[in-house]
Amino acid sequence: MVPSSTKLLLLRRLSMAFRSNHRHPSSIMTLRRSVLHSSLGFVEHMDIVSRPPRRSFCDLNEPQGPTTIDYHSLLKEDEYHQLADSTIHDLLEKLEEYGDSVDIDGFDIDYGNQVLTLRLGSLGTYVLNKQTPNRQLWLSSPVSGPSRYDWDRSARAWVYRRTKTNLSNILESELEKLCGSSVCLS
Repeated sequence: MVPSSTKLLLLRRLSMAFRSNHRHPSSIMTLRRSVLHSSLGFVEHMDIVSRPPRRSFCDLNEPQGPTTIDYHSLLKEDEYHQLADSTIHDLLEKLEEYGDSVDIDGFDIDYGNQVLTLRLGSLGTYVLNKQTPNRQLWLSSPVSGPSRYDWDRSARAWVYRRTKTNLSNILESELEKLCGSSVCLS
């Protein structure tokens, strides 16, 4: 247990420091450093048993979130644009054909400003757009929500790193469920 005299000393130092330095904003950082250094002794003497246990909401064997990627080293910008543009244009053509084969009120597909928008009337709207700084394609789906796809050279496809799902496969699966008719986008 920390002696109450140590606690009182720390509180006095804080009080005096704030009273004497509140008029001099330039010395605030110096004040913070001195209070921090003087309070370190107090922190070192704290009884560790009295601290609440830390909670972990994830499995320690799992990665702690997405790893940082240097997207510039993965795909050069011109290669990214070529891959992304060809993917979006292929999807545009195939989805236009698909729209002719299904009877969905409000089916509409539009491409402009590097954004592909597929409206399915009351079933929802898909939006696929390029994210050049990240070298990704971003998809907003009425079924699975938002996702970010990176180019996978070995699979030769756009893949969502968290779930390892392929962009074309997820669109095929979701459109079949929503529209009741299969589509081949690969």
